[in-house]
Amino acid sequence: MKIVVIGSGIMATGIAAGFAAENAKVVLLGRSPGKCGEAKTKALELAAGLRDGQKVMPEFIDCGALDDWNDWQGVNLVIESVSEDLALKQRLFADLDARVPATVPIGSNSSGFPISRIAAGLKTRSRMLGAHYFMPAHIVPLVEVVLGEDSDPAIGERTCEIFRQLGKKPVLVRKDIPGFLANRIQHAMMREALSLIDSGIASPEDVDMAVRYSFGFRYAAIGPILQKEISGWDTTYSAAKEIFPSLSNTTTVPACLADRIAQGKHGMKTGQGFFKWSAEDIKSTRAGYDARLKAAFEILKSG
Repeated sequence: MKIVVIGSGIMATGIAAGFAAENAKVVLLGRSPGKCGEAKTKALELAAGLRDGQKVMPEFIDCGALDDWNDWQGVNLVIESVSEDLALKQRLFADLDARVPATVPIGSNSSGFPISRIAAGLKTRSRMLGAHYFMPAHIVPLVEVVLGEDSDPAIGERTCEIFRQLGKKPVLVRKDIPGFLANRIQHAMMREALSLIDSGIASPEDVDMAVRYSFGFRYAAIGPILQKEISGWDTTYSAAKEIFPSLSNTTTVPACLADRIAQGKHGMKTGQGFFKWSAEDIKSTRAGYDARLKAAFEILKSG
């Protein structure tokens, strides 16, 4: 298996690491060969972490400048993971449209821009799809394969199979809607969580605690639909009639978040969000987060 990943940032590095850990040949391409070289080094380190310290041979990841790359022979999939800039992605896809053999699926890791807009008007847009990862991309197994208005569903299914062969858990999103699948569910929960904080009903700490040690804990073992199959939809129906009318349906961002953004409190990247962050706190929290994600993935693999 040979995968081309375009980009040299955090997401591209994680995507490349995940493939390399599964012994796939990876090519990292970007505007700067130097940055791609740094991304390769980091990707090899992350891949080794996925394999309990067992090193991945450097030859499993190649890197270079996108403008100079023309070796598309044997490539099974191309994934774009450049900055969230629509014009940049449109230019890149136009270039790939002309250069990459028409039989090779091309996916975008964009979390915000629909593939229908990125690939609009391109000759081979039927083989272009969303390929949305979640951070950290080398650990989180889900990939959303999103069909655009002109995407060929058969190519979407084939792309899902490529991801399955390389250890990921793909879902096929059959319509190109904002937030795709997982982010829509996640933002529905986040809207209610922020509303509860905004209204003073719960603290940020208690919201996290409630999610982690109730339904969040269960979801490492089973999804929400199957869980209700076990517990009984009649109970859910009765509760929903009481709870649904009182849930937040605001179409604007709650003040507790909007105010923090206005104050430059963006979380770890600025040293403060809902919580304050020292450099040591950031390091230890991220390390613990990655370790728990890996442990949760081991549980998921057993099922």
